[in-house]
Amino acid sequence: MSVVGEHLVFVYGTLKRGCRNHGWMRGGFFVGEATTQPDFRMHDLGGYPGMYVVEEKGLSIRGELWRVDDAGLARLDILEDVEGGDYRHERISLLPPWENMEPLAYICLLSCEGCPDVGEEWVE
Repeated sequence: MSVVGEHLVFVYGTLKRGCRNHGWMRGGFFVGEATTQPDFRMHDLGGYPGMYVVEEKGLSIRGELWRVDDAGLARLDILEDVEGGDYRHERISLLPPWENMEPLAYICLLSCEGCPDVGEEWVE
């Protein structure tokens, strides 16, 4: 989905329902739970996760799909410090039933050296 003004976003950490930063999703529409293709690893960066693209030994990360407008995406970019270089958003591939969708996901650019791997799902 990529019509002007509307974005499909995969969230996997503190933005999920019931987590502490979920308020940043205000105005968004919950589409459903989703799981990525096994192309990622997720690390605890000190109370929040970072999802990283890996070449091998990747996992399928569990998260949520949300539809947000331009203002909502801009808010998320602030939280994720896209301008400062902490994260970038890129299109990712999902497992069924969402395999035809290519949502944006926030890919971490920070070093994860020494940070614990948290597996397939972030839990607060």
